[in-house]
Amino acid sequence: MNAEFLQFLAHCQRRIAPVLQAACAPHPSEYADLDSVRPCAVLHDAMRYSLLGGGKRVRATLVYASAEAAGGASSASAADHIAASVECLHAYSLVHDDLPAMDDDDLRRGQPSCHKAYDEVTAILAGDALQALAFELLADCPDIDARRRVALVKALAAAAGARGMVGGQYVDMRSGAHPAAIELLETIHLLKTGALIRAAIAMGAIAADADPGTRRLLDRYGRAIGLAFQVKDDLLDIEASTGDLGKRQGSDLANDKMTYPALLGVQASRDHLNQLYAEALAALVPLGERAIQLRELARYVVTRGH
Repeated sequence: MNAEFLQFLAHCQRRIAPVLQAACAPHPSEYADLDSVRPCAVLHDAMRYSLLGGGKRVRATLVYASAEAAGGASSASAADHIAASVECLHAYSLVHDDLPAMDDDDLRRGQPSCHKAYDEVTAILAGDALQALAFELLADCPDIDARRRVALVKALAAAAGARGMVGGQYVDMRSGAHPAAIELLETIHLLKTGALIRAAIAMGAIAADADPGTRRLLDRYGRAIGLAFQVKDDLLDIEASTGDLGKRQGSDLANDKMTYPALLGVQASRDHLNQLYAEALAALVPLGERAIQLRELARYVVTRGH
């Protein structure tokens, strides 16, 4: 992996860490004199556990890299708030995906899932609170005019809802009733995984006030890399260890989930991954050197676990 990109990734992680810490820190005055609501402190603990407990912050890094590729002027504090909002929404989705009624996973990032570390009620509500926090961060986003702030909220809301992650999760949960087909699988992952990745890229472009042509190129990149991310995840589920994955190895197979290797086979899935990688890189050609970090992010996505 390119050493310069690894430095960029670490820099993005350092930038976002204090913003996330501050965003989910409880205010002691909220609970100081109210015995009846003091247990809400546990809810804040569960939020911090789920939000701050590791992860590479790929979606946050996509915000920063997209703003850089768009070539516009966006303030550092605005980019930090936008990146943090995307990570809050992502953390919420992972908490809810792990629930017994969903994917029923006991591990996340090498630690017990939120509902295992706390309980199911706390996990559901911590996820709900993280989702709300994502939009609070956007509402408070500094150095962004009202037009762009509305566009940011719309982009994240669309990625989160029935036309995005929630819709993808629903179709995924009900896909056992449908015949296995690559078209259905791609629809699921364009919604469940790809929507937030595309939104992170779009939000970086909005922050930079990118022109429509640049935004279309970035969205082509986002669509390809969003699918590539899931193809790679499906391959890692059968090829990587539980320790490397941070969650139970083979969980998709155990849950009889539709995956790319199950439908296409391992080698054809690798070929598809390489095709998507090529599509992502092709979309960035007109952006020149400004898109170098997005190119490296694409390489990171397809070579994870190597």
